[in-house]
Amino acid sequence: MGQATCFHCFEPVPRGLELTVRIDGAAQPMCCYGCQSVAQTIVDQGLTHFYKYRDTSTATPALIPDELQQIQAQLKQYDDPDIQREFVKSTEHTQMATLAIEGMTCAACAWLIEKQLYHIQGVLKVVVNSTTERVQVEWDQRHTQLSQILSAIYAVGYKALPFQQADLEASYERKRKGYIRRLGVAGIASMQTMMVAFGLYYEDIDETTKLYFWWVSLLFTAPVIVYSCQPFFANAIRALKARTLNMDVPVALAMAIMFIASFYATVTDTGEVYYECVTMFAFFLLSGRFLELQARHKALANAANLMKLIPAIAEREAPDGSWSQVMVKYLETGDRIRVRPGDTIPVDGTLETAQAWCDEAMLTGESRPVAKQQGDTVYAGAINQEQAITIQVAATRQDTLLSGIIALQDSAMEQKPKFVRIADVVGRYFIGAMLIVSLLTYTGWLFVDPDRAFWVTLAVLVATCPCALSLAAPTAMSGAVSRLNRTGILLKQAVLVERVPHMKTLCVDKTGTLTKGKFALIQQWYLRSELDETWVMQMAAALEASSEHPLARPFIQAAAPLSGVTTENVPGSGIEGVHGASRYRLGNQSFVEGLSGPLTAPSPSANVFLGDAHGLIAAWQVDDEVREGARDAIQWAQYSGMNVVMLTGDSHARAHALAQALGIDRVFAELKPDDKLHHLEQLRTEGPVLMIGDGINDGPVLAAADGSITFASGSDLAQSSSDVVFLTGDFSALKRLQQTSLKTKAIIRQNFAWALGYNLTILPLAITGFVGPLLAMLGMSISSLIVVSNSLRLMKRAK
Repeated sequence: MGQATCFHCFEPVPRGLELTVRIDGAAQPMCCYGCQSVAQTIVDQGLTHFYKYRDTSTATPALIPDELQQIQAQLKQYDDPDIQREFVKSTEHTQMATLAIEGMTCAACAWLIEKQLYHIQGVLKVVVNSTTERVQVEWDQRHTQLSQILSAIYAVGYKALPFQQADLEASYERKRKGYIRRLGVAGIASMQTMMVAFGLYYEDIDETTKLYFWWVSLLFTAPVIVYSCQPFFANAIRALKARTLNMDVPVALAMAIMFIASFYATVTDTGEVYYECVTMFAFFLLSGRFLELQARHKALANAANLMKLIPAIAEREAPDGSWSQVMVKYLETGDRIRVRPGDTIPVDGTLETAQAWCDEAMLTGESRPVAKQQGDTVYAGAINQEQAITIQVAATRQDTLLSGIIALQDSAMEQKPKFVRIADVVGRYFIGAMLIVSLLTYTGWLFVDPDRAFWVTLAVLVATCPCALSLAAPTAMSGAVSRLNRTGILLKQAVLVERVPHMKTLCVDKTGTLTKGKFALIQQWYLRSELDETWVMQMAAALEASSEHPLARPFIQAAAPLSGVTTENVPGSGIEGVHGASRYRLGNQSFVEGLSGPLTAPSPSANVFLGDAHGLIAAWQVDDEVREGARDAIQWAQYSGMNVVMLTGDSHARAHALAQALGIDRVFAELKPDDKLHHLEQLRTEGPVLMIGDGINDGPVLAAADGSITFASGSDLAQSSSDVVFLTGDFSALKRLQQTSLKTKAIIRQNFAWALGYNLTILPLAITGFVGPLLAMLGMSISSLIVVSNSLRLMKRAK
């Protein structure tokens, strides 16, 4: 019989642990007290429908009851009116705030959070968006407080903090809504004008009815020109003011000429009208630009929703020796602050406590906590591990190490290859050539047939209008984005599709990239045959139960702690415990040798030991788990001709051990962010470089590389610096990315070949007057349809 899995979070239930919750009449197994508490809360609130509709591919996080009590106490600080001014909108009695939710994975999660909040007296309105992972909540401050709302969300297994929307994202949201409105106007107008146009094309109607149809089309087209086409005209005007040309110049010119000519024909009842051309043209172009905008929207929303690395609130010592909560932005150099265990350090400072353990993985790439002594520097963004510490503030805001890394990233951004500039140069030459040809055509026809000069020139301008050319890449990229999203790959920079097939070097970070960034029991050795292995694991779990060190978690999760064990934590060494008349030690080799005598490690990879006065009992290798598909992806990259290089801030020993296991030959370890950037620049002399990383320290190299990838579990800075985000933790997404890139590149080439070929073919026919404006419009529309249809092949599901 296989090991049972937790009904709530799907993690394995430790052997010997019997925790259950009755859900819909059946006793369901739970893996820990946290899941039991969360599941019981869901049952008590009558919200068991959550289990029927949730996304079972992901787990819902849980908190143990003691942690929840500590968090509830910390959340009360958000009830402070001074703090709430940063993110709460208040009226006379009501307040409203937007909360960022961590752990919400599907619509069932959104339903659970909504129902949970509506159980709170005083909550007036709850709007949950599972896509952006945010909750907008409105409440009556006379009946409830923000801390109660946050606690209620924590109680059902999610993490929530106030979200402050960035100006950049707000700008994108306004732009997105603007495109939707403009698309709606253009779409409705194009349908109406096309219906009228079909009547004009195929019906033998009298002049009065025809003129009536023209005026109807004018009424529908006018809002398109005035409102929907505003971005094209604005961009064209800006380009002309800057004395340059872009795609919007001929687009705006063609639309203006077609509309003015049609308006003149309507007013004077002479010539032809092309209102349907204007509206269709606008609708096609707006659709392409809207899809491209949407492709980036989710990436921006995801990055904005991640928990802020630097907390908004700190605990500062007052002159009278008392402690109070203040906004981090109000801290000054010389202030003394207190950081509790598990909290993020908000500023750079000098440690005043005797010692501390700090997790600096997001800053340096080192996966193990770093021991700090009194007087050492601690950095903003690091996580305090074991005990409350006191820090004297040395640097705030832009002077911190974290701000330095961000500034380094900004500098690297400017050194990125400018593929878009090259495309703009080519586009300007093409557009300029077409405008010159149109002018020469008009001049020539003035001598041949002045009455036809305007209409022939209009036909040339419409026929050669870069509609298909402007859709060639955006539509293909929209198809590629959809294809990649269905396989868990979020593409943020379209230019990477062009670059991936040409990459010569693949650089990979170690912690959190090649590995999961979570410790696990990789190997174990039991050296006392007279001791039961289960008892040994229970003893190890009992010793580690009192430790907050990350290395303790795998033991606690592997077995139920043995009862009757008293422990003493020896920071930096391990745990000493007494059970009955025997004394035990669990920790590093030198610490255990202090009790057991000289030891011989069963393997060089063993790094955690358990012993008593009689010698060594067991040993374990506790290390990062290798990410799924990493070994196969490395081999595939090497087979594809790429050189694979590891750039990591971790130690040489750990980096080389993992590199040997994965078949990576070139390793650079113990690197700072600027060291990584230096090595990257050297590697770029050998050819384009693709970088994969996930930490804050990877931000500069991700920005500087010719292509960059991170994982959804990566830091906010890594996600904002990367061209691609792998939403799954599987490294095999790298292969899918390259295959889609090759297919997309081929389709874009086909689209450009067709668009240019069409223009070169129809140009002489339009110049000589064999193709009028109507046929030119039809040809342009068919050309655009062919380009769009060809791009839609990318929408097919990847094999």
